[in-house]
Amino acid sequence: MKLPVMPPVSPMLAKSVPTIPPDASYEPKWDGFRSICFRDGEEVELGSRHERPLTRYFPELVAAITTELPERCVIDGEIIIATDHGLDFEALQQRIHPADSRVRMLAKQTPASFVAFDLLALGDDDYTKRPFAERRAALVAALADSGPSVHVTPATTDLTTAHRWFEEFEGAGLDGVVAKPLTVTYQPDKRVMFKIKHQRTADCVVAGYRVHKSSQDAIGSLLLGLYTDDGTLASVGVIGAFPMTKRRQLFTEMQPSITAVDDHPWNWAAHEAGERTPPQERDLPLERRQGSLVRAAATRAGGRGPLRPHGRATVPPHRPIQPLAARPRSTLVHLRPTRTASCLQAGRHRPRPRPKGGLRRLRVGARDSAVLCV
Repeated sequence: MKLPVMPPVSPMLAKSVPTIPPDASYEPKWDGFRSICFRDGEEVELGSRHERPLTRYFPELVAAITTELPERCVIDGEIIIATDHGLDFEALQQRIHPADSRVRMLAKQTPASFVAFDLLALGDDDYTKRPFAERRAALVAALADSGPSVHVTPATTDLTTAHRWFEEFEGAGLDGVVAKPLTVTYQPDKRVMFKIKHQRTADCVVAGYRVHKSSQDAIGSLLLGLYTDDGTLASVGVIGAFPMTKRRQLFTEMQPSITAVDDHPWNWAAHEAGERTPPQERDLPLERRQGSLVRAAATRAGGRGPLRPHGRATVPPHRPIQPLAARPRSTLVHLRPTRTASCLQAGRHRPRPRPKGGLRRLRVGARDSAVLCV
């Protein structure tokens, strides 16, 4: 492969703003895998947001790119899976699988598409130093004859249309709107664009925390849960996107809420057939263990509807916890006192009576609360 812009390349980024700014080019914000596509004849490379290769996970896209894109080009875009009910991000996540046979099976069952929204190179020309308005015009012309798997993202310079897109496209599973200054050059890994995202909140319980990998007096991540109808606290994932100053502040604020593991509904101290706590942690004070537990409640924002518990309430604190219903892009906003845990039922936002014998379970989250926001 020999192109004017060679892999790996970090994509140009956007910073969050509360409102849509004027005097820009506006595009839908797609909910998929950010990817830069490199094509030189029969050679195709798909790079991820973090410069990791995605090529092997999307063989159907490689085949489509060799027939639908210009013979030599570098294009920034998004890999998506579109369905009759909107974009399917969960199906997209399933494509990242080590087994080649499963990847090819899913490529037939849930084929992906590539949405192009910026041009970095075409033929022997490097477009990264040119203004976005010129790159956009060249992209539209270059992909005028593209096929069913490669699309150019819609764009407009009309602010009213951008506001309408922001409201209407949410139902299709899009994240919001991206605003690009017309004169900006392509700047890898720089936040020179703007993103305006949909925000929704859902009440969750913060049932515990992990310490940060670089500091024993800072929060690494908060463990989230939701109460089911029978009063059981079920895990829905983790949240860990906040600055180090906030991590230290949270650690200090949560120390008075530390509770014994034996009294916690997620009793991580006892395995079904033995001790779960790692040997290197057994002699540590409770607050220094990776799975230290607190009594707190939280609100999390996400644009995918209400969170639902997945029922895995016993997760060892020394193993990575994968966010399932909770999206990893959520961030902490503030703590909020006096929130009753009995109202934190899955999908409900009003107090419900406590089940008989459920006092110990419902004490988790009965004192404090927090707000988590995308």
